[in-house]
Amino acid sequence: MEQSAAGQDFEFRGSTRLVVGRGTLGRLGELARGLGASRVLVASDTGIVEAGHTAAGLESLRAAGIATRVFSGFSENPSSDEVEAGAVVAREFRPDLLVGLGGGSSMDCAKGINFLVSCGGRMQDYRGRHAATGDMLPSIGVPTTAGTGSETQSFALVTDPATGMKIACGDPRAAFRIAILDVDLTLTQPLRLAALTGIDALSHAVESHVSRAATPASRIFSREAWRLLATSLPRVLADGGSIRDRADLQLAAAWAGLAIENAMLGAAHALANPLTAVHHVVHGQAVGLMLAHVVRFNGPSCDAAYAELLRDIGIETAPGVAAGRLAEWLTALLAASGLGRSLGEIGIPTPDVPALAAAAARQWTGGFNPRPLAPADFAALYEAAR
Repeated sequence: MEQSAAGQDFEFRGSTRLVVGRGTLGRLGELARGLGASRVLVASDTGIVEAGHTAAGLESLRAAGIATRVFSGFSENPSSDEVEAGAVVAREFRPDLLVGLGGGSSMDCAKGINFLVSCGGRMQDYRGRHAATGDMLPSIGVPTTAGTGSETQSFALVTDPATGMKIACGDPRAAFRIAILDVDLTLTQPLRLAALTGIDALSHAVESHVSRAATPASRIFSREAWRLLATSLPRVLADGGSIRDRADLQLAAAWAGLAIENAMLGAAHALANPLTAVHHVVHGQAVGLMLAHVVRFNGPSCDAAYAELLRDIGIETAPGVAAGRLAEWLTALLAASGLGRSLGEIGIPTPDVPALAAAAARQWTGGFNPRPLAPADFAALYEAAR
């Protein structure tokens, strides 16, 4: 892959104000008021409700004199049916601001509800970028995991129940006006969840850095996300890490989300999505499993870009070998995380490779991979992962 020249023409999108710091959830009411809110619908999954984070957010909103309603009727990968159920609640409650408080599912659900309440129709109508048909309600994202980067993206990822595949529904007007990054909210997640979300964020940094759509601006965020994740995630996996490590992961996830917003992803995500749709593999596991194989495949096209990432963490490589060295580093991290390193290890010893490859070839993200792939290439990558 030829590296972008400093003077190339490009656009950069960054619409979300970040409010970063311990205890900043307590500012939710103040920040919502600042956006003119008087009635707020909070999309928050049941696990976050049980952890008490939703109640803390509601307390801040109510202390600011704001009426609230909670919608929790959605799953880990919210379906279009679940989002439509949330839109029914929203239309009855008539909010003037939406909050997504939780992991990627909560934030995606809030954005999806915003599309339907603001623009009508069904989620399938909003596939792609610039899909909104009018203005949308202001919204605030409050991530409780350090992974998806949904807080700094304008896309809602929603599952189509007819196919099991995710629909990417995006528009700059769907981006959160504000994202609150309060590291204390991430401390209640189990270590396995921290591993899954951290690996996901790492894959975002690696793939966006070498994407065909990457720009000098997007790579600033890809590389800083990578540096923070590659330094702090191994410590978190080893012993839980420090508060600083956890805060670095949370900020890195937001930076990686901003890189995705401007550069998109690649083949690892194209390969991961069918594993989730067909075999119900958790996304962080699926993309973590496929990433090292994709890095090796991409070596002929972007070895120098991978060398940059290794150099950022103090690893020097000879020309032409960075992809292999980075793949080894990623595989070792996957082992340290306790996640499966092969399809067999995650309970898929005899995958239907042709069907999976055909589904992967239809994924939008694959078109941004630095080295183009034919269906046979997707099949070969699944075979390598067996």
